[in-house]
Amino acid sequence: MRWKRWSLLGLLIAAACATVPYTNRSQLIMVSKADEVALGADAYREVLTKESITRDPAFVNPVREVGERIARVADRPDYKWEFNVIQKDVANAFALPGGKVAVYTGLFPIAKDTAGLAAVLGHEVGHALARHGAERLSQGILVDVASAGAHVLLGNQSPAMQQVTMAALGLGVQVGYVLPFSRSQESEADHIGLILMAKAGYDPQAALALWQRFERAEKDRPPEFLSTHPNPDTRQEDIRGWLPEARQQLTSNLAAVKPLPAVR
Repeated sequence: MRWKRWSLLGLLIAAACATVPYTNRSQLIMVSKADEVALGADAYREVLTKESITRDPAFVNPVREVGERIARVADRPDYKWEFNVIQKDVANAFALPGGKVAVYTGLFPIAKDTAGLAAVLGHEVGHALARHGAERLSQGILVDVASAGAHVLLGNQSPAMQQVTMAALGLGVQVGYVLPFSRSQESEADHIGLILMAKAGYDPQAALALWQRFERAEKDRPPEFLSTHPNPDTRQEDIRGWLPEARQQLTSNLAAVKPLPAVR
């Protein structure tokens, strides 16, 4: 019976292959688009009820203007794009499946202007286009299956040995698979975001300047192999390699670059 379960899993994996737009990377997604979008919408509503959403047009208007410009070139009319601003001193932004995006006001001083904001929002829209949320859910399913399989294989060992082995396996999965996978998704979102911001009329060189500002702003950071994100210097090096490709997508209809408001 065990081999039948693994055979079924193999068939499910074979049927769940997809391709990331722009990078053409093969990915494993075991979650339907409808379920992914519904989960994203639910999570977004939950976040917005718990956070302080600002209605100040000085912050909201540039985020929506830049975000909608990038969403148009993303060419996903089936996504219900939404861009909101959270009043919080956190230099971050996030995207949830189906086109739900939020930016924290703490990011504005680092983004500096609408070109820097385009680099941020291009990255977040890139996550949504690449279906990274569904891919992470699928990864979680596989890790759970592997963990259950390890429990079966360790069935004849003492409880103490099982506990030690499973703890080591958990650390190995986290450091050797989950974290590198997360960093690869972040790099992929950088790559896609660079192309999207150029197609939307923003000079992709602004993304390099953004990460240089991030590097100056960050103080304590864990080693890259223990982090979910690449280090800023790694991102800068990658972006330099992708800039020629992105510049080919730069439209003649350039967007006006405007300074972002100061955070009070």
